[in-house]
Amino acid sequence: MHPADKGVEFLNKASDSTIDAALRPPSFRDFTGQTKTVERLVIMVGAAKARSQALKHILLSGPPGLGKTTLAFILGHEMGKNVRITSGPVIEKPSDLAGLLTNLEEGDILFIDEIHRINKNVEEYLYSAMEDFRIDIMIDQGPNARSVRLSIPSFTLIGATTRTGLLSAPLRSRFTLQTRLDHYGVQDLTHIILRSANLLNLSIELPGAQEIAARARGTPRIANNLIHFVRDYAQQRADGKITQEIAAAALELLEIDAQGLDEMDKRILLTIAQNFNGGPVGISTIAIAVSEEANTLEEVHEPYLIQEGFLQRTSQGRILTPKGYYCLGLKANTKEQLELGCS
Repeated sequence: MHPADKGVEFLNKASDSTIDAALRPPSFRDFTGQTKTVERLVIMVGAAKARSQALKHILLSGPPGLGKTTLAFILGHEMGKNVRITSGPVIEKPSDLAGLLTNLEEGDILFIDEIHRINKNVEEYLYSAMEDFRIDIMIDQGPNARSVRLSIPSFTLIGATTRTGLLSAPLRSRFTLQTRLDHYGVQDLTHIILRSANLLNLSIELPGAQEIAARARGTPRIANNLIHFVRDYAQQRADGKITQEIAAAALELLEIDAQGLDEMDKRILLTIAQNFNGGPVGISTIAIAVSEEANTLEEVHEPYLIQEGFLQRTSQGRILTPKGYYCLGLKANTKEQLELGCS
């Protein structure tokens, strides 16, 4: 059996979580988009392998779902090393960090997601681990307290964060490479969707893939999630083939419009327009009005709305833009807003 056929057979039998993991590109060659970041990483990997040394520490930043974890796995694959995954909130005590570091092997990669949420006391222990590959742990308390120095293998720390500004300057300065991942264009997302559809053994037309890509908010994770629902819709309401019409109908059922706005996005915009005369209005007030947590609005919905020009954030609060009014089908407050319209 051809290796590709084995992969399809495996995916057909696998659970959804296994399928999602299998959709991750295993190498730089298979990774789409983020050209500058990938070029920087390829250079670092090539140089580290030529010197037979561990990779230097890397900080990946950007909105969720753009491939930070995937890149960590790719780096492990390219270096031929293990990747250990954890997250900032999980490492509560220095002893937790010591347990992770002492179990690493030479050249292994430690990936810490949401590194901006790591405990500040733990962060101080991380400094010596990153620079000198050692960690000093205090044992006992009071008169019997003593410091024990633990040597650890040379390793690579890859930190991932959606909030670079929350990282302390001492921690941020210890990363050799700091690189940001940006939202994807429709062309790159279309390529990702076609690749995922091929791995899932789906029948999909190019216009169908482009329709999904246009509504995926520039995020591969969202695109892959939408593929699963569109596949189910095509199997239940059509012949299983994903066309542009089928993809559009499936996504309309999810209340995701042609510009990628979902039901909550439109509630936020409509609330600002109707309840607060277009703003300015504070995020906490909006959160109460739409019955959602302020952090969720700031981290999940607001970045896309601002990036696409539906919303503007000012020192006084959030303001609905002319494009936001136009796309809601509402009349803008001023003549200038009416003239700008929705591009």
